[in-house]
Amino acid sequence: MPSAAHAAAWERQTTGTFAWLHSVFFVDARRGWAAGSKGALLSTSDGGATWELHKRPTEDALHDVFFQDAETGWLVCERSMFMPMAKDESVSYLLKTTDGGADWSRVEVTRGEDVDVKLTGLRFADREHGWVYGELGALFTTSDGGKSWARQRVPTRHLLLGASFLDARTGWLSGGGLTVLKTSDGGATWRAGTVFLPAGGAQPPQESVRVEQQQLETETRQVGGHRLNAVWFVGPERGWAVGGEGVIVTTTDGGRTWRPQRSGVGDDLNDVKFFDESEGWAVGRDGAMLHTTDGGRTWADERRVTPHALERLFTVGRRAWAVGFGGTIVALNN
Repeated sequence: MPSAAHAAAWERQTTGTFAWLHSVFFVDARRGWAAGSKGALLSTSDGGATWELHKRPTEDALHDVFFQDAETGWLVCERSMFMPMAKDESVSYLLKTTDGGADWSRVEVTRGEDVDVKLTGLRFADREHGWVYGELGALFTTSDGGKSWARQRVPTRHLLLGASFLDARTGWLSGGGLTVLKTSDGGATWRAGTVFLPAGGAQPPQESVRVEQQQLETETRQVGGHRLNAVWFVGPERGWAVGGEGVIVTTTDGGRTWRPQRSGVGDDLNDVKFFDESEGWAVGRDGAMLHTTDGGRTWADERRVTPHALERLFTVGRRAWAVGFGGTIVALNN
């Protein structure tokens, strides 16, 4: 008999917009948000059966959305290069709501020499501790719920694209150059580990993990890709990261050692989430939807319900939603 996971299906949801949706976040199985290009902001209170298009809080692009609870939420915004800007104005900034999205106020993170840094994502581990990350290894943290932000040092200058935090002390970041960063002390220190060497023999950063280089170099030449777009951990030891050209890597020792898994596709993979240590999904270009029920030892290229790129994925319990180009939102109903 098929399991409930296999019996479930992904279905497109009606959004009423053609905006490129860059991020999705659910407070619980019913209340969720999606955000995207030119300030597009949507919410649902019935698990996505219906989506409400909100008045745009800004005309700038919304790269990420994160809610700490039903009332307190954040948006990562980026100014359009075609809009006039003051010399010292930040390219990226945050918007915060404390009334469930009715009103939004601007929060500055980058100042001084950092005003041109583009931010890509935001995560909070609890109500007080959060991180915002972006290009050139930029990482900013708060310990007072976002009232103030300070830059943290990280051992990379690569673009940071993904994050997974278990609590206020333990977290991981992923990004360009096959980079994965880990902290065990709330970001006071970060350890950088190159998952496997890119073709061409480039050397890993100083603190990279030791791997079986010859084997992994061979597999890298086969699968390609130099960017890890997302990272996800289900516990302190078990995690996965996905990236360009179908790259999937996994760790069973908290990120000290990463090994490749065969995805079976060449599509860029943009996000990955696991319900537990066995079952997970990865989504990406051209509507790619990969599914595993054995921890990633095997990945199945499931039926694609959209031809559009899927950019981000979010899970609550055994449910999941993915968003992407053309106002696309698809939902997995287990």
